[in-house]
Amino acid sequence: MDNVKVAVRVRPFNNREKERKAQCIISMQGKSTTIKNPDTQEEKTFAFDYSYWSHSPSDPHFATQETVFNDLGVLVLENAWKGYNTSLFAYGQTGSGKSYSMVGYGEDRGIIPCACEEMFRRIEESDDKAVRYKVEASMLEIYNERVRDLFNPVKNQKADVGLKLREHPSTGPYIEGLKSLPVQSFEQFQEIMDSGTSARTVAATQMNATSSRAHTIFTVIFTQTTTNRESMKAMDKVSRINLVDLAGSERAVSTGASGDRLKEGAAINKSLSALGNCISALADASSGKGKGFIPYRDSTLTWLLKESLGGNARTIMIAALSPADINFEETLSTLRYADRAKRIVNTAVVNEDPNEKLVRELRNEVELLRKQIVEAGGGTIPRPPTKEEEEASVVSKSKTEQLLNEAAEAARKEAEERAARELAAYQERLAESQRLIENLTKTWEEREKEGKELELQRRKMMEDMGLAVSEDDLQLPQLVNLNEDPQKDGAVIYPLREGESNVGRPDNKAVKIQIKLIGLNIAPFHAVITNVPGGQASTLRLRVVGSSKTWVNGVLLEKDAEVTINHNDRILFGNNHLFRLHYPVGRNRGRRARRASCWST
Repeated sequence: MDNVKVAVRVRPFNNREKERKAQCIISMQGKSTTIKNPDTQEEKTFAFDYSYWSHSPSDPHFATQETVFNDLGVLVLENAWKGYNTSLFAYGQTGSGKSYSMVGYGEDRGIIPCACEEMFRRIEESDDKAVRYKVEASMLEIYNERVRDLFNPVKNQKADVGLKLREHPSTGPYIEGLKSLPVQSFEQFQEIMDSGTSARTVAATQMNATSSRAHTIFTVIFTQTTTNRESMKAMDKVSRINLVDLAGSERAVSTGASGDRLKEGAAINKSLSALGNCISALADASSGKGKGFIPYRDSTLTWLLKESLGGNARTIMIAALSPADINFEETLSTLRYADRAKRIVNTAVVNEDPNEKLVRELRNEVELLRKQIVEAGGGTIPRPPTKEEEEASVVSKSKTEQLLNEAAEAARKEAEERAARELAAYQERLAESQRLIENLTKTWEEREKEGKELELQRRKMMEDMGLAVSEDDLQLPQLVNLNEDPQKDGAVIYPLREGESNVGRPDNKAVKIQIKLIGLNIAPFHAVITNVPGGQASTLRLRVVGSSKTWVNGVLLEKDAEVTINHNDRILFGNNHLFRLHYPVGRNRGRRARRASCWST
């Protein structure tokens, strides 16, 4: 039995806090973190497993990304190598530095990329010939209580519906249809992370969401297959590594949110409140105070993290803090949240040979369900008398007999409906178990083939949307998206090929649209960008179609206006689609620009 390990990390002041001349209210000493009330000057101290001071780089005890990874990332890998399920999730208010710790920005990488790089380094350096390693990865997003598979573009065509969250007695909660891609190297891992981020960015833009108001869960399934040289039997040791980047908690008053953004924030805060309720209930249960009921099903997030929070997993939580006095209430709430979490006790076990037993149990269940379907569909239900039988009987029936017949008819219909519902439920459970068996018994080669097919589908979808899909596309002049979220900034690239590239809505049937956009004030045929080759550099011209709302460097273009656009020009189509024009110089400059911050000139 292990307690949830909790780390807190305080970031530097951001520009908003500097402009308001905020004062630092956080101090750290060893594993203790102290917060001071700016009004009463009262101090409150909390003790955690790790306290990271990342406020001022000049301080001698400044905690770098490397420091955090060496403590937490290495701990995650050690648990995985031993065969334990492990979870790492970051919590805090919006802008507190959660994504920076988990993913990082640019070259300053966070725990997720560093942990995966270290995992593949260990695999490559392993000299044990009796052990084979397999790595699979999946990435999902929970937005407004709907689940999206960030690796599967086909499943996301119905973004307003989302994937179904189910729970099976043998496997626990899972997402139906979620794809896990085989990963052979750290380079491939980076590529699928980029594709997942691109999918997330495109979806956010199509939904007019300009912020990262969604929970992201990146799962790595790490399998070690050891062959006994004497018996020649293979034994699997499987670890699920859940790396969770929670959306930020925030007060509507402090963000000025309204409309859809307010509803979006309410959905996020609801799921985070449900997470807080689960943490409180688990903490009470661990100390013997609670009643034992944990409200996992109050939100999609808590239901999906059921095993991570109070089940078979070793869990680590990072609480990201703002040091500013203007965020005192949110920071104190985060510290109390983390203080409750550290009291949770999980029971993690080494996952050796789970599949063989699980497949056997599922096959037994399938056989039982088949019998139940036969029994549910094969029984006979009393039917009403035929017309001949009625004529042969007494012609005159009393009112009592009529009522009895009506009751019998109603009972018959109810029995039929109940049998039909039971039959449908059995068939659904049968199909669910068969899908699980099919997924568990897939060979590694089948999974690799499925991953390649998924990549082809993704590339096809990106081509249809006009996005860059090859290195050649990245050598062309391009529109690179700008986003306030550094993870999404520069994640979407539209190459500008020779000739005309039409900008507009994807549902335009009259004109072929190369750059497809959806959003407020996006016209069916919005604008035309013409790439005129010549000499060492191309000349790009932007023409507005009609009165479509288009800005270049903050200037609204007039009706049917045509202008020359240059490197680093900022172009806004409609209300939300903001791009920077980028001219690549030399080989692979496009990919580097994609990962760098596009807000810089």
